[in-house]
Amino acid sequence: MSATNFTTTIQVDQTPQEVFNAVTNVRGWWSEEIEGNAAKLNDEFDYHFEDIHRCKVKLIEVIPNQKIVWLVEENYFKFTEDKTEWTHTKPTFEISEKDGKTELRFTHYGLTSEYECFEICRGAWTNYIQNSLKKLIETGKGEPNATGKPQTENEKRLSEN
Repeated sequence: MSATNFTTTIQVDQTPQEVFNAVTNVRGWWSEEIEGNAAKLNDEFDYHFEDIHRCKVKLIEVIPNQKIVWLVEENYFKFTEDKTEWTHTKPTFEISEKDGKTELRFTHYGLTSEYECFEICRGAWTNYIQNSLKKLIETGKGEPNATGKPQTENEKRLSEN
């Protein structure tokens, strides 16, 4: 059986453009500690959460109001044996209209159950997409992490070590 990429989907009443704008506002839903830009083709940004997780991301496909593909160029995890597990994976955001709503399907291509980080990453992405990004889209305010502001139980636990 082949490993399946992590995916999660949300539906909102907002327009595809509003969803697209929220996704590209990475500081508004993922982390306040983003350096660089995350909206246009070839933009690059650095993400970090304390000394637990760092990565460098490049936008390799951007179709306004439809699709955004990130390429993780470099990655560091403090908590896995292979510190570079996400390197060369592709978090992908696909926006479509469905049943009068806007659907956002997030798939992290390359993030499979074979990865040591899978359970922690699945929990984190589920929180950031289903909770923080959804709130940013619907209310204008998400719940990004920052130093001293862990948002998931695993972030809290890893911050204490």
